[in-house]
Amino acid sequence: MAQSGARDDPFPAFRFEVVMDDMPVSGFSDCSGLQLELDVFDYQEGGLNGFVLKFPGRTKQTNITLKRGIVDRRMWDWFYDLTHGIVRFRNGSIVVRDPSGSSVAMEWRFSRAFPTKWVGPELNANQNSVAVETLELCHQGLERRK
Repeated sequence: MAQSGARDDPFPAFRFEVVMDDMPVSGFSDCSGLQLELDVFDYQEGGLNGFVLKFPGRTKQTNITLKRGIVDRRMWDWFYDLTHGIVRFRNGSIVVRDPSGSSVAMEWRFSRAFPTKWVGPELNANQNSVAVETLELCHQGLERRK
């Protein structure tokens, strides 16, 4: 018999933070690209014409895209250094907090990340919107910790 009032609700997607090695916790308004995909190899075994055997191959990860209102220039400096041959890999985490914000509900850890794309704000004198920068990070692995 099911217990009355005991249920697991999904976590809200707006209570998250991004933490990287030597940078302060960053507040981003948008985070996407938490995605892994497995290559699949087809093997056509001789004499078996009813199906094709499938085997797992390498794992591919998509780039993580982060957006935030511009508050300082640390993200720009990290990308700009790369354009001058200064490579700084950073490890980091994307942490989702519970509805109260007091404890960690989920955490994804990425490793050896560096920026591959920086997009500046769209500026328009006819609007009253926040200047938002976008940083796209490639990485060498994504692991769910919690």
